[in-house]
Amino acid sequence: QVQLQESGGGLAQPGGSLRLSCAASGLMFSGSTMGWYRSPGKQDHLVATITSDGRTNYADSVKDRFTISRANGENTVYLQMNSLKPEDTAVYLCYAFGRRRWGTPTSDYWGQGTQVTVSS
Repeated sequence: QVQLQESGGGLAQPGGSLRLSCAASGLMFSGSTMGWYRSPGKQDHLVATITSDGRTNYADSVKDRFTISRANGENTVYLQMNSLKPEDTAVYLCYAFGRRRWGTPTSDYWGQGTQVTVSS
């Protein structure tokens, strides 16, 4: 069973920083694309993704403020969020696209989410 466990959310002031973590298990992590989405209530929005070979992609709204990274030895993906704005307030969900083990099909997996609130 694939599990994605987010942590690191909370309350931050405008201009502040938070670092989210997502620990993955049951997944061939190093070969998977990992990412973060956020759900402000209307629809899920892509925040950032990182491929197995380290290529990154960001939503325009977070470029130059957020950084996604991964530690394959720890099966963990991170999202460093700087210069936070009130409009960054959302539930942030960890995402994975990969295989459970060799020979199984690729699939999408989601964490439960962690709340990030940016307010003074």
